[in-house]
Amino acid sequence: RGSLPVIEEVLPDANIFGFTKPSEAVDFAKKNKVSLAFLDIELGAINGLDLCKKFLEINPQTNIIFLTAYIDYSFQAWSTGASGYLLKPITAENLKAQLKNLRFPFEYR
Repeated sequence: RGSLPVIEEVLPDANIFGFTKPSEAVDFAKKNKVSLAFLDIELGAINGLDLCKKFLEINPQTNIIFLTAYIDYSFQAWSTGASGYLLKPITAENLKAQLKNLRFPFEYR
């Protein structure tokens, strides 16, 4: 569950979907409008940087925030068009700060 409790605390009214396979997340994004996606960098066969690019190809106005333990990828992450980059463990305060700087703001409580 990792970061999920913090996300649920900050975005209590959001419809949150989790995926164990990147391909499932891509399929979901093709069929549904995704306003905000949280991605890790290390995902196995595909990394979060490539997954971010796929999400943005599907919908260029999807906000992507990377949640990762790897600071080494921060420069690469920003070059993908992501809206944010948080190092784990995330806090509600850090997440709220990132949400204020989304490339494509949307309504949330």
